[in-house]
Amino acid sequence: MSNKELAIQLINQIPEYKIGYAVAYLQGLYADETADDEFCAKLLEDYQNSTDKGEFVSFEEAVKMCGVDINEVQN
Repeated sequence: MSNKELAIQLINQIPEYKIGYAVAYLQGLYADETADDEFCAKLLEDYQNSTDKGEFVSFEEAVKMCGVDINEVQN
């Protein structure tokens, strides 16, 4: 049984007075995904159209600039 089939089976077992909670949750999941995709697309578009992109900083340089010990973070 797929996850989608399981979700439908569980929804069919939820009492009617609780179904609103499931609907609200599902709408939130969908809205978050859509909003996130739109937000990321806008960030990329803004970056691509920017005349002030600055300079590239490697991960290692960024770690040093932030004063982070990468070995502490990884453990």
